[in-house]
Amino acid sequence: MKPKKTPHKTPHPPVPATLKWAGWTDTGRVRKNNEDAFLGLRFDARDVHRLGKFGQADLARHHFTFAVCDGMGGAQAGEYASEIAVDKITTLLPCAFPRRARTRQPGYAETLTELFTQIHHALAYLGDCYEECHGMQTTMSLCWFTPGWMYFGHVGDSRIYHLPRGANALCQLTEDDTHVGWLFRNGKINEREARQHPRRNVLQKALGGGNQFVTPQTGAVACAPGDIFLLCTDGLTEGLYDHSVAELLRETAAAGDAAAAHTLVTAAVRNDGRDNTTALVVQVV
Repeated sequence: MKPKKTPHKTPHPPVPATLKWAGWTDTGRVRKNNEDAFLGLRFDARDVHRLGKFGQADLARHHFTFAVCDGMGGAQAGEYASEIAVDKITTLLPCAFPRRARTRQPGYAETLTELFTQIHHALAYLGDCYEECHGMQTTMSLCWFTPGWMYFGHVGDSRIYHLPRGANALCQLTEDDTHVGWLFRNGKINEREARQHPRRNVLQKALGGGNQFVTPQTGAVACAPGDIFLLCTDGLTEGLYDHSVAELLRETAAAGDAAAAHTLVTAAVRNDGRDNTTALVVQVV
């Protein structure tokens, strides 16, 4: 399914809900090291807590952030880039919470844009200062959950999907920052052609590297019990078509399977496995 732009809307009264999450990453069958990283974070104005791979928590009491990053660069620079990015989220995003929380209509888009900009500048600075980090870059796709709403920011070709309650098809919330992604969004090629295109992994935008300015895609989605969100790197989408992802998400949700991400990653690596593969599944219950 083609990505859909999701405009920011005025938040409605929050819906009581609980979040369940599951994350998994695999090096794949070809790469020697894993340049993917993922993060789960619970925070409020006073406390910051990094989450484990699996868990469940009340959304009414805290805010939650989940992110996936896919690093790139020579030697181990890709690993550094993705890990630095998730560490920066842990320190920078909670710092912005008290200021935004005091306003009647918090500027989530501005906060996320600022977060992405600071991470981009930090990676670019380290790349200029240390030879082993030269040229390092990373994608980043991030979801920020508050009662009733999910706000997202994105740069690169990792993805955020939304499977609404009762829906059969996935909605791809993010747009791939590639020329092939542009061709697909504009109906020039179909999903099969996009997956087989020789330049499908050539990024036009990433955090770090030689880009002077990077503006993330941001948006907001109302969420309610029964909704499922998936954050994943391109290793997952190389191994699974969208309809297969939707089917596996529905099956694991119906079974109450806490290892939903492991199921997706295992299937993708079995089908392809040429790249590092990461999935982070967040379900509103």
